[in-house]
Amino acid sequence: MKPSALLALLLGWLLAGCASSPRPYAPTAVAPPAPPVLPGPLPATQQTLLPNGWKLSPVGQQVPLGDLPLNLVVSASGRLAAVINCGWGANSVQLLNPTSGAVLDEQIIKAGWVGLAFGPQEKMIYASGGQKNRIYCFRIEGQKLVPDSAIVLGEAWPKQKIGVAGLAVDARRQLLYAVTREDSALYTFDLRTRALVRRLPLGSEAYTAVLAPDGNALYVSLWGASAVAVYDPRRQRITARIPVESHPNDMLLSRDGRRLFVANANSNSVSVLDTRAGRVTETLVAALFPNAPAGSTPNGVALSADETQLFVANADNNCLAVFDVREPGKSTSLGFVPTGWYPTAVRTAGTTLLIANGKGSSSAPNSEDGPNPLKNGPRPTQYIAGLLRGSLTVLPTPDAATLGGFSAQVYANTPYTKAREQAPDVPAGNPVPQRVGQPSPIRHVFYIIKENRTYDQVLGDMPEGNGDKSLCLFGEDVTPNHHALAREFVLLDNFYADAEVSADGHNWSTAAYANDYVEKTWPSNYSGRGGSYDYEGGRGEVAVPKDGFIWDYCQRAGVSYRSYGEFVTQGKATVKALEGHVAADFPGYNLSILDVDREKIWERDFDKLVAAGQVPQFQVIRLPNDHTSGARLGARTPLAYAGDNDLALGRLIEHLSQSPVWKESVVMIVEDDAQNGPDHVDAHRTTAYVAGPHVRRGAVVHTMYSTAGMLRTMELILGLPPMSQYDAAARPMWECFTSTPDARPFVARPARVDLNAKNTALNRSSREAEKFDLSREDAAPDVPFNENIWRTIRGEHSIMPAPRRSSFVRVVAEKEDEDDD
Repeated sequence: MKPSALLALLLGWLLAGCASSPRPYAPTAVAPPAPPVLPGPLPATQQTLLPNGWKLSPVGQQVPLGDLPLNLVVSASGRLAAVINCGWGANSVQLLNPTSGAVLDEQIIKAGWVGLAFGPQEKMIYASGGQKNRIYCFRIEGQKLVPDSAIVLGEAWPKQKIGVAGLAVDARRQLLYAVTREDSALYTFDLRTRALVRRLPLGSEAYTAVLAPDGNALYVSLWGASAVAVYDPRRQRITARIPVESHPNDMLLSRDGRRLFVANANSNSVSVLDTRAGRVTETLVAALFPNAPAGSTPNGVALSADETQLFVANADNNCLAVFDVREPGKSTSLGFVPTGWYPTAVRTAGTTLLIANGKGSSSAPNSEDGPNPLKNGPRPTQYIAGLLRGSLTVLPTPDAATLGGFSAQVYANTPYTKAREQAPDVPAGNPVPQRVGQPSPIRHVFYIIKENRTYDQVLGDMPEGNGDKSLCLFGEDVTPNHHALAREFVLLDNFYADAEVSADGHNWSTAAYANDYVEKTWPSNYSGRGGSYDYEGGRGEVAVPKDGFIWDYCQRAGVSYRSYGEFVTQGKATVKALEGHVAADFPGYNLSILDVDREKIWERDFDKLVAAGQVPQFQVIRLPNDHTSGARLGARTPLAYAGDNDLALGRLIEHLSQSPVWKESVVMIVEDDAQNGPDHVDAHRTTAYVAGPHVRRGAVVHTMYSTAGMLRTMELILGLPPMSQYDAAARPMWECFTSTPDARPFVARPARVDLNAKNTALNRSSREAEKFDLSREDAAPDVPFNENIWRTIRGEHSIMPAPRRSSFVRVVAEKEDEDDD
């Protein structure tokens, strides 16, 4: 089947557009402030604008599912389908009608993850219990799921760290295979006795397993090792490890078992393996544009009933990529299908396509019944991690003509293009270069990452911006330096954190991307179901983007860099590229250490570098104490923590502004996430600051920006390419800069609160705070922790207003070429 003429015309037009020049700008032109960009339906185009700047226009029928569906399976007869929901909220297994998508039955489980398989003769369903270290078993009786006794791998987390992942059933031998994440092993169970037959180490985190049609080979995707392991059930050993690309996850065998299709989430690709030769015969690029950076995230594969077409679920492009795979080794692209948000699985049932959308079909604000610590009854679930509900897309397999129209929809939904990657919309003469490699008068970037505040919590009292003073907890009396920076330089009142929590926040803040491991595991970790907080380099290859973080890009480009506390534990770097590039005496996240003491350590190190003429071009500095300890008895009060953080920030910028490198420096400050606090616009809206001689003075900028846009700005200044499709698509923050520098130094404001004030009240809030784990960022649950802070500041019987949420903001980037569409 050849691509349709319509699709060929469409792709030709798009590729031609990639080579075109950006619209010209007058050298001194400053665009008028952009109106607020809000997520929601766009009736004129029948699209839904997501808060990350991308759009949705899913085709087919949309059926509601549960919280974060991660896997979808269809029975061999095609009569039944099943899905497993694995998010922060209720985990469950749902039995589906594959023709209509209707949910026939649902069973709640204590924890679930990606493993799901039908048993012999479709009498059973087996489902991964994730960190509960068990496999849930359900008998299928008619159209009902009946719980049966579970298969137990070990004691639940944290007593044993196993983590059940993918499952595969060998009906002929009556065996069940389970692969695991944490202990990286292959478990084999006897289905008749449910006893463990053997355990075999795999050497790396596994994602899933598929059994050859003849039962003589089991293929295991090694998520953290860029390889597929081949297990021989007869000899009971691993016989081969076939290299593929980064983050192999979902896999699919052809009916004859001769071709294995492997989705590689970190590489925008699918590896096609010849199982007889034991090697990759071709690699299919699933991205929307050639040579795109990370950000498509293929994580599901399916073949059409006649095995002529391959469907690839691109989680972060919100689409399926479709290939003609009739001739081995000569596959061709056919186009794309628009899906819901973050598709995690795709399957076929006859001529019907079934797609599980991990985050549903739209953004969703929370109801008026938000978090209320004084309300009786169960706590509402309007929490950022459980706000979205997954969905199932059901549609007929599209023909070539239909694919042409579908492909046009997909391209209309994406703000990323090769043209924007290569030449972002920056006016000539701005200190932010128009292209990577062009000179900038700014030579040093100081990037400060803080923790967990919304805009209204800090700057809601500034009349110059779009704030709600009633929600302001840390106003000018507590944070005079933050307010001075916003007033003297640029006030940004429409800036959004790309992340929901710190687990993905420190990835988004340093890589403009959170890969499939981070996205698929933090909800279980944050819900208390198990798993370690290993999202800042501690986990190794599986938890990092393929091409690394901003310091990896600096290293490759010959840009000098240094980290103060970011991706650093006990004075040691947690990732290789930072080894030898950290200030060993600068502490990482530790609330017992004052930020003003951190700042003194930075000053000493900085002064030595100045004296030696070795100030790095890029520095990342962590000032975490605006996280606070809530009402914990004996700990510093939230106001003291915020005041400490504020004074440290002011002193750092004052010291820098008095140094000889100030005239060619910029300071960019961001919160890694907004942490679910109250904000009248959106719980992802947060504070961001820009300071330096080349930054505008006394400006208010209402343009919608995000973490990825800040990273894109720094990349252009430093001469670095974008790290993902998200910063490549994001609007650089050029409106914050001026071509007429003003090198006046910044004067730090003294603290207005007692930095050593301690919580002394013994009450409900202090008792609650004692239960919070504050040993690492975000170990305390967001909603209760923010309510605890609110009551500590506003009074024990005060009620925190329900925050507004658009949810899962990643890249808030306007589509700059709307007029050209």
